[in-house]
Amino acid sequence: MVAVALSSFHINAYADEQASGELEPLGVVGTKEELQKLSPGLKSSLELKDIPRSISVMSAEQIKAQGLKSIGDVIDYTPGVINSQGEGHRDAPVIRGVRTTQDLYRDGIRDDVQYYRPLYNVESVEVLRGPDALTSGFGGAYGMINRVTKEGLIGEDFTEISGSVDTFGEFGIQLDRNVQIDENTAFRLNMFGEDLANHRDFYYGNSFGANPTLKYDFGNGSIVDLSYEYLNQERFIDRGIPTGADGYPVKSLKDIVFGDPTENYSTHEAHILKAIYEHKLSESLKGRFTAAYSDHDKLYQNFYASAYDAAANTVTLDGYVDTTKRKTSTFQYELIGELETGSFVHNWIAGLEYLDVSNDNDRFNAAWSDNNNSDKDVFSINRPINLKRGVGVNASNNTTVNNYRADQADDTFADVNVLSFYINDEIALTDSLDLILGARFDKMDVDVSGGGPVSDSDDTISPKVGLIFDVTDAISVYASYSETFTPKAKDQYAKLNSNADKTDPDTFENTEFGLRYDLPVGLSFSAAYFEVEKNAPTYVSALTTTMSTSEISGFEFQLSGNLTSSWFISAGYTNLDAHASDGDRLKETPENAFSIWNNFTVSDRLALNLGIINQGESYIKEGGTQKLPEYTRVDAGASYALSENTSIQLNIENLTDELYFPHAHGDHQASVGAPINAMLSITSKF
Repeated sequence: MVAVALSSFHINAYADEQASGELEPLGVVGTKEELQKLSPGLKSSLELKDIPRSISVMSAEQIKAQGLKSIGDVIDYTPGVINSQGEGHRDAPVIRGVRTTQDLYRDGIRDDVQYYRPLYNVESVEVLRGPDALTSGFGGAYGMINRVTKEGLIGEDFTEISGSVDTFGEFGIQLDRNVQIDENTAFRLNMFGEDLANHRDFYYGNSFGANPTLKYDFGNGSIVDLSYEYLNQERFIDRGIPTGADGYPVKSLKDIVFGDPTENYSTHEAHILKAIYEHKLSESLKGRFTAAYSDHDKLYQNFYASAYDAAANTVTLDGYVDTTKRKTSTFQYELIGELETGSFVHNWIAGLEYLDVSNDNDRFNAAWSDNNNSDKDVFSINRPINLKRGVGVNASNNTTVNNYRADQADDTFADVNVLSFYINDEIALTDSLDLILGARFDKMDVDVSGGGPVSDSDDTISPKVGLIFDVTDAISVYASYSETFTPKAKDQYAKLNSNADKTDPDTFENTEFGLRYDLPVGLSFSAAYFEVEKNAPTYVSALTTTMSTSEISGFEFQLSGNLTSSWFISAGYTNLDAHASDGDRLKETPENAFSIWNNFTVSDRLALNLGIINQGESYIKEGGTQKLPEYTRVDAGASYALSENTSIQLNIENLTDELYFPHAHGDHQASVGAPINAMLSITSKF
């Protein structure tokens, strides 16, 4: 049947003419214009409708109106992307059929540490689909997700405070304060704090974040933006429930947590700095310099089900503790210009980027005393499992104690350096035909120590070409081709074998054809057909290299806009055909995905919304028989303006109280979706 995805173009919730200290009645989306361009960090000067690739942009106003709290929630309403479990401690989107943890960005800067990214300081979330190394550098094999953060607003002075609480007991508070220091300077502070809760035993979490920013306008076409973000997060890790003999999650186990109430948790602390300097060089040329630095300290440890015996009513628990310390420095300089050559108009971007990553990672497996220090032991299934603080009674009725320092599985240090040069030229050949040409050169050096030093060096050129033709003022068609690559060190720079330098990196090729149509009634419709091919060479001997391939094809539909003056709709559908070279369907690739969100303006004070998500059946792993069943989730909400400055909002998730399993990480790690729950929030701006 059909599964979930949605097109979410930016809709500006605040009226252009409103005072900065005044809330738009309802504070919801549905009647304003779409965002015209991507954020500056994504290397395009074209309007969205003129970019030959699939793009979805969701604004902070729409995120708030729908009651979305995470990148995963945004993904639920984005076509071509679904959620993976992420082992309960990280964002792990599946973009056009492939799971990734490295293709996440913050203001166009790589943000590939494994953690849950908050939305408190987000202006919009941009989702680009299809490989394109010009935009992302290495990675971006099937697309990328970019968070655009809030900046200081010169000429405005406001404070916005919001708080929320839900039926599980979770609560949070956010502050957005913008101060006009003088006519050229603005300071902005975004902060949040939250205490997490959900429907599962033992679950807890707390997060705090603060992001002060400063904007200064020199008055001569030069602007500087400075930003610092501090994050501190901790949460319980829940890896889900086992699958049974029929290959599906065992519904009777839906209330059992297969872990340790005190030893399953993740901590993350981060310092993120960014400086952007834009300056005008002439009437048709400007420069943009970006410097960014991040320091992440991440730990996660957990026990989880790795095998299940229904007859004996037992489960095998495995476990490990993993730490990552990563420091990343990024420097970019771009020239952005416009020129005419004959009858052609060129909008071009040329730039260079240097990336330096220092990554320190280690992992220790569990070691159970009653099983000869094996990383696995068998426990009887009870609620709760007889395990706490790493000490339990196993299925043999013996006391077993885990030692997380007896079996070191990994201890690696990686040093990654990437030097890149790129150019992108958007050429207006005629009034109705544009040609996009681009290429990026990357020189990437990876050194990994741990079990012996291993190095890999790759020099790669990644091209991009596209055509977009305006059939009429309302209809356009496009075709595009692009490439990218991923290093042999994989997403987290910790996996290199001794022959890594003897083969080329994994490469990805994307071909896409699309159509866009602005309907007279105020709706925008887009459709795209795409094909992605992955080629992964593997060294066998000096004379032999094997090549594994996977092919993904599919099509997407998006519909967004005003059906009537009081009814906004945003909907999307994805059909995916994803197989490896041996014919096995790729994991986490439902054939169909569908979602729709409606916003109804009932009066000047009241708005209602309704959303539906449907995701088709999918395999938990490639070549396996275990599956996640199809599900449909219904969400609803209402917003009411108490005054011109204050509004309240109620969002209900899973209105029909369906038992569903949205994602998994392994055969016996299927996440249990939340039952019906509601969140009440209040927002005041002054």
